[in-house]
Amino acid sequence: DGMAFLLPRVGGILADEMGLGKSMQAISSLRLLIRSGQARRVLVVCPKGLVSNWARELSVWAPEIVVAIVEGSPDRRRWQWSLPDVPVKIANYESVVRDRDLVAELGLSFDLVVLDEAQRIKNRSSQTNEAVCSLSRGRSWALTGTPVENRSEDLVGIFEFVAPGHVHDKMSPKALGAAAADYVLRRTKDKVLDDMPPRLDRDQHIELSPDQRETYRRAEEEGVLRLSGMGQEATIQHVFELVLRLKQICNFDTATGSSAKLDCLAAELEEVQSSGRKALVFSQWVETLGRLRERLGRFGALEYHGGMSTAARDAAIERFRHDKQHSVLLLSYGAGAVGLNLQFSQYVFL
Repeated sequence: DGMAFLLPRVGGILADEMGLGKSMQAISSLRLLIRSGQARRVLVVCPKGLVSNWARELSVWAPEIVVAIVEGSPDRRRWQWSLPDVPVKIANYESVVRDRDLVAELGLSFDLVVLDEAQRIKNRSSQTNEAVCSLSRGRSWALTGTPVENRSEDLVGIFEFVAPGHVHDKMSPKALGAAAADYVLRRTKDKVLDDMPPRLDRDQHIELSPDQRETYRRAEEEGVLRLSGMGQEATIQHVFELVLRLKQICNFDTATGSSAKLDCLAAELEEVQSSGRKALVFSQWVETLGRLRERLGRFGALEYHGGMSTAARDAAIERFRHDKQHSVLLLSYGAGAVGLNLQFSQYVFL
């Protein structure tokens, strides 16, 4: 259905609920356009943390298509933007904003531009919206599980990209919905339940933030040097301690607190919350749960771990089960793996 919706449209918003395969449907659709000769230059714009994921998905669903990622130094990005025989380029939103003048200078025009997490352009006065909408393109497809995050005007910002001028913020919600209907496909899991497998597992590879990458590099070098210096006294326990340290850095940079995992998780939880669903987030470390709760406050995150009293744990489960303000439950592996029935939660993040 997603392909049948996108392929004939110059502009369209695929707004399926998270987990229904928006990126796969978009890739299959753009692949058909390329193979049929209807598209030779495609640009995919997505959040920085999802660039490598898009490259990987393209290699799975369209392995014959050559892909270039626009990143790196200014000279390198100029070269990547200029590559003539690459059907698909992937750029993050920040690169599109930063290279807006360069793209115009090079006279680049795309047969199709695909936006992932298109709610990033909901603010029409933002540099991101202006840069994306300035791209010369033949077709405009937007992917988002949250086309309206807070206000109906959010949809107007996305429409500035998909169909400029078709809707405006002075329209009533009813009029806006009617005008947008032909451009938006929205499906939730309950509507396509018969076509769904019992469970969908997905591994997502996330690039470390620059701060994390540097901290990881230093910790790894120092750890290896320490093990080398210990000689025969080094044990498997010392190796495990280094691995544990590196795993913790992958969660949070110890110096700055930056976390590519958390940024990606927050984007996923936006879709979970907006669809009225609930999610479980598991961590090996109780300390990490506390840091997550601080950073995920807008989702009403609650904790559940062995350091809490039985009464406090039971209260957290009841609040999570019955209160719509609490979309996320943060659990330790030990406490969350035993004796809990949480079927009312639709998503699990590990």
